[in-house]
Amino acid sequence: MPEPAAQELGLDPAQESPFKGRTGLRRIWNAFHYSLAGLRAAYLCEDAFRQEVRLALLLVPLALWLPVPWAERGLLIASVLLVLIVELLNSAIEAVVDRVSLENHRLAKRAKDIGSAAVLISLLLVAVIWAGVLVERLS
Repeated sequence: MPEPAAQELGLDPAQESPFKGRTGLRRIWNAFHYSLAGLRAAYLCEDAFRQEVRLALLLVPLALWLPVPWAERGLLIASVLLVLIVELLNSAIEAVVDRVSLENHRLAKRAKDIGSAAVLISLLLVAVIWAGVLVERLS
């Protein structure tokens, strides 16, 4: 049953998708498995995601090992995880664009380029945060 506010707007998520009607623990369990399937698909099908996972497997333990305060350690780790999140979103955008059409189109290129730019900015953020923390701690 949709929320009362959704009913007032004439919206019923169950009519939009057969999967929207799931609620409670079953929905959480399904969402967890969909998320694992997404991680697996990204790892198996996306070279950039695999490279960034390798980077995370190097940097996260290094962040745990470095003698820095926990707040800085959290910032180091969060910046690395942000790259993985942005790459997942970029890969999803690319998959949808390719699903719609494989033809070269300026809007498809724009969507893919913008997603790629988001990944680049997240990688630059990692570099800035790590450099800032290391320079401060090693000086």
